[in-house]
Amino acid sequence: MSKFKPERLTVNFIPPATAFVPIDSRKYTLTHSDITGELFLGIGNVYDYQAINYDMRDEVLADWVTINGEYLLYGKVYISNGEYDLNMSRIRYMIFKKELDLALTAMIYGDRSFFTYYPWLLDAPIYVQFSSIYPEFNKVGYYGTPRTYLNKVNSERTPEAQA
Repeated sequence: MSKFKPERLTVNFIPPATAFVPIDSRKYTLTHSDITGELFLGIGNVYDYQAINYDMRDEVLADWVTINGEYLLYGKVYISNGEYDLNMSRIRYMIFKKELDLALTAMIYGDRSFFTYYPWLLDAPIYVQFSSIYPEFNKVGYYGTPRTYLNKVNSERTPEAQA
């Protein structure tokens, strides 16, 4: 699994979104460069559709939603709608599963100032939907809470980096 490196993350707020608004329908678009290893996070009330590579479809999307009055972060990854065969879909699914920790860490860390305004969201559940025409890859999984990902980044930072 790739290790999260904060210096390789670029965050872009899509107006009118800021570090503290909106809560409802706050959306994240995480993309990356295979060449440089850089991560790009768009935060807005819409997804950053311009950042998505529609040939690769290797982005991770997420948004804050409410169910029965409680907030949760709901992520989405695209596996296949028939353009990939079963074997390629399996490979895509395995790669997303392997790299999802990195992607969620980047999203939460990239929007860490948001949680200073809404600290109760640190304990909101995170669910991720894998979308595929193949039933074995079309599922939803629980992936912890934002607090888990922020704590991990803080514990991995060296004392020099914290100074």
